[in-house]
Amino acid sequence: MKWVSKDIETYLTAKEYVDTAVIPLYSVSFGNEMKQSASSAEFITLLTNYLERQFTGRLMLVPPYTYLKSDQYEDIINGLKKWEENIEKNEFKHIFYITSEIDWKNFEDELKGSLIWLPSLPLEHLNESQKISMIESQVKQLLTLFTQKWHENL
Repeated sequence: MKWVSKDIETYLTAKEYVDTAVIPLYSVSFGNEMKQSASSAEFITLLTNYLERQFTGRLMLVPPYTYLKSDQYEDIINGLKKWEENIEKNEFKHIFYITSEIDWKNFEDELKGSLIWLPSLPLEHLNESQKISMIESQVKQLLTLFTQKWHENL
């Protein structure tokens, strides 16, 4: 389910089945890193949208947690922890963070949810069918990871 009114309406009538929140993590940079920042966001957006389609009815794709790359990680993490608290209060048992920023690996122990880091794949020179094929391949690997995490917490 996506963060759109129609899906939220469905969620509210069947929330006992939707136990997983997926939060894309986007860093925004300007200047020399602007293109890489946009490319990473595009990759994570395509990936999480495809993942949401695979698990419709089981997970909620929430809006991305977006921050400036130049911000202090302590401030970024504190903001994200507030999201975590609110998500947990609203009966989501599992939280997955998906990012292509390697720096998050240094802080994953501070988060209650599961961090998934994937290197950003350059999509700009691919046609639509190549993009879909590449994203499908990545999502197949994630399906196993999600299933493992869900079984750990039964």
